[in-house]
Amino acid sequence: MITELGHFALILAALVAVVQMIVPMVGAQTRRASWMAVAEPAATVQFLLVGFSFAALTYAFVVSDFSVRLVYLNSHSLKPMLYKISGVWGNHEGSMLLWVLIVALFGAMAAWFGGNLPPSLRARVLAVQAAVGVAFYAFILLTSNPFLRMAVPPFDGTDLNPLLQDPGLAFHPPFLYLGYVGLSICFSFAVAALIEGRVDAAWGRWVRPWTLAAWIFLTIGIALGSWWAYYELGWGGFWFWDPVENASFMPWLFAAALLHSAIVVEKREALKSWTVLLAILAFGFSLIGTFIVRSGVLTSVHAFANDPERGVFILAILVVFTGGALTLFAARANVMQAKGVFGVVSRESALVANNVLLAVSSFVVFVGTLWPLVAEMLFDRKLSVGAPFFNMAFPPFMVVLGLLLPLGSMLAWKRGNAGRVMRSLLPALGLAVALAGLVWAMQSGRTLLGPVGVFLGTWLVAGAAMDLLARTGRNRDLKRLFRLPRADWGKAVAHGGLGITMLGIAGLMAWEQEDIRVTQLNATYQVGGFDITLTDVRDVQGPNYIATQGQVILARNGREIALLQPEKRNYPVARMPTTEAAIDYRFLRDVYVVIGDRQADGGWVVRTYIKPLANWIWAGCILMSLGGLLSLSDRRYRVAAGARKATPKGVPAE
Repeated sequence: MITELGHFALILAALVAVVQMIVPMVGAQTRRASWMAVAEPAATVQFLLVGFSFAALTYAFVVSDFSVRLVYLNSHSLKPMLYKISGVWGNHEGSMLLWVLIVALFGAMAAWFGGNLPPSLRARVLAVQAAVGVAFYAFILLTSNPFLRMAVPPFDGTDLNPLLQDPGLAFHPPFLYLGYVGLSICFSFAVAALIEGRVDAAWGRWVRPWTLAAWIFLTIGIALGSWWAYYELGWGGFWFWDPVENASFMPWLFAAALLHSAIVVEKREALKSWTVLLAILAFGFSLIGTFIVRSGVLTSVHAFANDPERGVFILAILVVFTGGALTLFAARANVMQAKGVFGVVSRESALVANNVLLAVSSFVVFVGTLWPLVAEMLFDRKLSVGAPFFNMAFPPFMVVLGLLLPLGSMLAWKRGNAGRVMRSLLPALGLAVALAGLVWAMQSGRTLLGPVGVFLGTWLVAGAAMDLLARTGRNRDLKRLFRLPRADWGKAVAHGGLGITMLGIAGLMAWEQEDIRVTQLNATYQVGGFDITLTDVRDVQGPNYIATQGQVILARNGREIALLQPEKRNYPVARMPTTEAAIDYRFLRDVYVVIGDRQADGGWVVRTYIKPLANWIWAGCILMSLGGLLSLSDRRYRVAAGARKATPKGVPAE
């Protein structure tokens, strides 16, 4: 009964979304306050209905109701509760229900916290957001219904994909979707502004917190997915340039560009058309990512579905919304003329360069991701674009971006003095050069990747610190640091986090050591100065799996450091093996051990990796997210931006 109520609530939510899409938009066009006022309660009711629908599906998973087809295909009675719940979104249908839940959530939040917006703009924002929801409600109800019943309920389920039965993957999709779908509200603001003919400083201030929230969630989601891939897949890497990884990375790059571009709109009323375009492209690339994940056009270890018919439906949504918004953008370009002027050397110019680098790097990833598909369609050739292409084409843009960030963040608005800023940054530059030189000397002329990464990372971290220090004045009154706006602290922490992530990536890629061998029990071998001994291999029974578990002693200079227990698991229901790496996490390095199959001579295959600075990658991501949260908590985001602008002529006051 609860399942049927959930299905009915989803249909009602779709109908409410249709009302929210039409009535407020017509009201804004005809200047009818009562019609525009429909948007807020409709957004709240829609969220409550789809929230109940999602709760009903979650209940079916929790109680193992195998009469629901989706539960049968993605759960099992012996599965731990965490994975029963995460099974709700660990599949195509449930993840799409989570998608529309988040669309409705952001629409409701815009209704709850958008009281400072002009009535007509608020009505249009909520109407466009509802239109996005309507498209995906139709997609779910017509092609991906999660509430389908089975005529003869089976005794038990077929289990969730074992790779997804992990805490990291339990929380990775919700955060990623909050970022993906959060960009829909930025898209709604952009389209509403184009219809309204209003893109000004107040609009820039309104759109920034939404962009920042989506970017924070995307950062957390991508970091969780990267960390999961590192410790769960047994490959020992953090990023593989897989199409689905790229699908989340491209919107992140565009969101970062949009975040910086909106600052220029707010502060200087410049880059209006570019900022609106970025808002459209950021959500457009989220839709492209959805298409890649669910259409089956590209092969990926992460893909949710392999259904061309569903892919065509999503492609139609992509074309309608992105194509329609770009057409509207072209038609309304005349309302977005910039007011502010600025010199070549200025913070505005630095932010323009930042935007161009981020956007171009995103398009590089886009071309590399889709080129195999294009080559097969146009030239009938099967090509593979893998890590070598991306590792050559992408990093140069990030190197230039890293060099520019500390300088650009300290330049003055309108007209800056590069010489004065460089003099302020000389201590940071000296420290970065010194550390890079030290690393170059210590590694005896090996790859440049290590020294360059150390230089960039140090330059970014030290540059962020010098930016804060410069705000204490000539007398270096450190008490002024505690009076700085949180957005200034957030910027410094986020830029420093990017530097630490760059350090971690460079260190891991430049100095990683790998050893693969067949070893006998109690035989000791050395990797990177560590003594490694496989002392025992035993069978272990898990809640819904059987594992072969190794006992590995890690020692150095005769002293035992850790006991590692790598596993090779087999899930009988899913009939799928997985690898569980054992990792000794330390500040400057990880020791990563994976056990393989037993050999004919009685030995065991063991892979051992020494991974320098691996944890710095995710520590930097945490700092970037923390910087975003600090900026989002700035009180200036809670001040009514609309108070600075008069209500548009002809719109009734509320």
